[in-house]
Amino acid sequence: MGKQIEVTGRAKGGKARAAKLTPERRKEIAVKAATAKAEMAKLPKATHGDNDHPLRIGDVEIPCYVLDDGTRVLSQRGLVSGLGMSRGSNPRAGGGDRLVNFLVGKGVSPFISNDLLAAIQNPIRFTSPHGGGVVFGYPATILADICDAVLAARRAGVLQRQQQHIADQCEILVRGFARVGIIALVDEATGYQKDRARNALAQILEAFVAKELQPYIRTFPADFYEHLFRLRGLPYPPESAQYRPQYFGKLTNDIVYARLAPGVLKELKGQAAKDEKKGKLHQRLTTDFGHPKLREHLASVVTIMKLSGTYPDFMTKLRTIHPRYGDSFEIPFDELETPA
Repeated sequence: MGKQIEVTGRAKGGKARAAKLTPERRKEIAVKAATAKAEMAKLPKATHGDNDHPLRIGDVEIPCYVLDDGTRVLSQRGLVSGLGMSRGSNPRAGGGDRLVNFLVGKGVSPFISNDLLAAIQNPIRFTSPHGGGVVFGYPATILADICDAVLAARRAGVLQRQQQHIADQCEILVRGFARVGIIALVDEATGYQKDRARNALAQILEAFVAKELQPYIRTFPADFYEHLFRLRGLPYPPESAQYRPQYFGKLTNDIVYARLAPGVLKELKGQAAKDEKKGKLHQRLTTDFGHPKLREHLASVVTIMKLSGTYPDFMTKLRTIHPRYGDSFEIPFDELETPA
C-alpha cells in the first residue's frame, strides 16, 4: 500500500463541497461540463496569430488572428484599447459592452449601419492557436468602419467632449490604414505579394547561412528553407531579418553536401580554408557537373521534406534515400535542438 496523500487547503474544501452534492447535482454539473467542452470543440480555431505578434499601426497594437476558414479577426480587447476606450471596471469583459454603448449613443449611432452594429453586438468566439481558451473578436474590417463612423460624427460636431480622444485615435488609425493599404495594393498589382516573403527570406539567408554556402544561395530553392523552417518548428517566413538560427549551416551541410558525393564536403571545406583570405569559398564545384548535381540533389531533398511531418521523420527518409557518405559527419540530434 502506498502512502496516502493528505488533501489540504482549497483542494480539501473543494472535496468537502463535492461530498455534499446530491447525485443529481453532480450529474447536472458533469453534463454542463461536457456540453461546454463539446461547444468549444465546434468553435472556429485560429490557425495564425497570438498576443506576441499584434497588428501595429503607429503606437497602437491590436492582437490579430486568422481563423481556419480564412477570416481575419481582431481581438475584442485589442480593438477597444486601440480606439482609446476604457474596458470599464471589469477588464475581463474585454470592453465589448463599452464599445456597444458608445456606438448606440446619441452622437455616433446615426452614422452606424445596422450590419456594423449587429457585428459588434455578436463578436466571434474562437479558440486561440496555442490552446489558450476562447477568444472574442471582430472581423478585421470592422475597425475601419468604426473609424469612418466616428470621424463622420466629429465632422458633424455631435461628439461629446470626452469622446474627442476616440476620434483623434481613429484619425491616427485611418492614416495608418492608408499607408499600409497603398503598399498592399502596389504589391498586389505588381504581383510582388507572391514573392515578398521569399525575397525577405533570401536576405536573411545571406546573413546566417554558413559562409561556404553563400555562393550557392540562389541555387537553393525557397522551398528548401521554407520546409526546413517548418520541420524545425520555426515560424515562416521569419519575422525579423536579425533572427539567425546558428545551426542551419550545419543542417545544410549534413542534408546536402555530406550526401552529394563521396568526399565532397571534406574537399570543399579544405578548399574553403585555403581560399578564405581571398574570399573564395565554395567556388570549387564544377559548373558542368557539380552544380547540376547539386540542383538535382536539392530537388529530391525538397520532395522528401514535403512528404515529412517532423524533422526526425524527414531524417529517417533522407537516410534511406540519400545516405551520408562516411560516418565522420554524424551530428547527434540533441545538438540540433532549436534554441529556446
